[in-house]
Amino acid sequence: MSQVLYNTLSGKKEKFIPLKEGEVKLYLCGPTVYDLLHIGNFRGPIVFNVIRNWLEFTGNKVNMVYNYTDVDDKIIQKANTEGVETKVISERYIKEFEKDFNALGLKKHTHNPRVSEHMDDIISMIEKIIINGKGYVVDGEVFFAIDEFKAYGALSKKKLDELEIGQRVEVDTRKKNPQDFVLWKPAKEGEPYWDSPWGKGRPGWHIECSAMVKSILGDSIDIHGGGVDLQFPHHENEIAQSEACNCAKYCNYWVHNEFINFGAEKMSKSLGNIITARNFMEKYNPEILKYLFLSAHYRTQMGITDDKLSQTISALNRIYSAIELAQITVDQVDAPAIADAGFDKKLVEFDNKIKKSLNDDFNTAEMISFIFEGVRTFNAIGFANKAKRTPSHKGQSESFLAWMAKYGDMSALFNSNPKDMLNRLDEILIEMKEIDKSEVEKLVKMRNDARDAKDWGMADEIRDKLQDIGVELFDGHARGWRVKVND
Repeated sequence: MSQVLYNTLSGKKEKFIPLKEGEVKLYLCGPTVYDLLHIGNFRGPIVFNVIRNWLEFTGNKVNMVYNYTDVDDKIIQKANTEGVETKVISERYIKEFEKDFNALGLKKHTHNPRVSEHMDDIISMIEKIIINGKGYVVDGEVFFAIDEFKAYGALSKKKLDELEIGQRVEVDTRKKNPQDFVLWKPAKEGEPYWDSPWGKGRPGWHIECSAMVKSILGDSIDIHGGGVDLQFPHHENEIAQSEACNCAKYCNYWVHNEFINFGAEKMSKSLGNIITARNFMEKYNPEILKYLFLSAHYRTQMGITDDKLSQTISALNRIYSAIELAQITVDQVDAPAIADAGFDKKLVEFDNKIKKSLNDDFNTAEMISFIFEGVRTFNAIGFANKAKRTPSHKGQSESFLAWMAKYGDMSALFNSNPKDMLNRLDEILIEMKEIDKSEVEKLVKMRNDARDAKDWGMADEIRDKLQDIGVELFDGHARGWRVKVND
C-alpha cells in the first residue's frame, strides 16, 4: 500500500509522491523563542517525529527543517522589559526548548535554522518579489500585493471579498489593498535592525519561513507542517510570497495538526495551572505526554482530562509490565531461546496492520491500538509459574522485545527502563488518587504480621481493605504493593 496523506490544500487524502523518488523535503514551523512552550506546542514535534521516522522507515531520506523564530515582537518586548539584547532572550529559550525536546527523546532535526542567520536570504527574496511585480515599497516599508497573486486563499479557503477589513485594527491607507501584508518594516527606536535597500528595519513574520525554506530546501518542497492556527494568514502568505518569488509551486502537501483543548469544562483538575510542557513533564512524565498525543489522530482535537490521564497511565502500565516480564524471562532462562513460529506470525500480522495505519494519513491512534494488541498476545502466552518458564517463553520474549523496540524507536515511546517507569507511574497514581502512603504501609505490615502468625482471616480482611483503598499487593514491587490500575 502506498503512502496516503490528507492535504489541507486539496481538502482530501492524496497519494504521496515526493518530488524526487526516495527523498522527502519536510518543513515544520518551529517556535518563537521568548518563553517556555505550552503543552500544545509540542503536539507538532511529537507527531512529526513519527511522520519523519515512518517516511525514513519506508525507504526515504528525509531532510527535515524545524526553525527557531528569533526575530519577533514578543522577543523584543521581553528583552526591553529585562533590559537586555534580544539575542539574550532568544538564546535562553532556544536552550530551554532543546532541554524539553531532549527530555521527550525525539530525533534531532536535519536543520534548526534561526531567522537572524538568514537575513540576507530574506532581503534577496523580497527584492525578487518586488522585481516580479508582487511587492511595493511605501516609506521604507515593503508590502505584498495580494491582488497580484490570483491563487491567494486557496489553502485556507478564504475569499478576499469575504475577509473583514478594519474590524479591530485601523486600515493602513498606504496599502493598495487593506489585506496586503508586510514583508519588511522600518525599525522603531529600541528595536534590533538590519540594513536593507529600503532602510534599517526587520522582516515581517511570514517572509522568514519562506526564506529559510528556499535557502535550505529549495524553491519547492514536499511537505509543510504546522498547527491548524497557522493556515491563515501565515501559511497562506508563505505560499503567496514564495511562489511570487520562485515562480514555482511552493509545497505539494500541507499537513496540519489540530489543537489541544485546555479550555473545556472537563480540563484535568490534576493539571491545575500547568501550562508549559516543562511543568507537565516534571509533574507527570514525558512518556505520558507523548502517549497522550499519539493515541489520538493528529487531525482530531483532544482535551486533557483526569480520565484521559488515567487511561494513559493504565495503558503504559500494561505495556511496561509486559516489557518488564519479557526482560525478566530472557534473563531467567539459561537455555538457548526457541523461536515460536505462531507467535512470530502474529507479530507480523500486527506489523502489516500498523503499516496500513501509518500509510493511511499517519494514523498513530491505530498504530497504538495494534501495539496494544501485540502486548495482549504476549501476555496471553502464560507466565504464571516462574519455575516453568521455558526456552520457548524466552524465544517469544526476545521476539516481543525486538518488536516493541522497533516501534519504540519510531514513536519515541517504550524506551525507558520498565522498572523505573512502572514505579513512576505508581507514584503519579498515588498522588492523583490521594492515597495515604503511610496508612497503606501500616496496613501492609499488619497483613504481613497476620500471615506470619497464620491469622489468615485477618490477613484477608486487611487485603480487602487495601483493595477498597485502591491498592493491590504485588510481590515483585519494592514496596510490596502498587496502586490498582483501572481497566
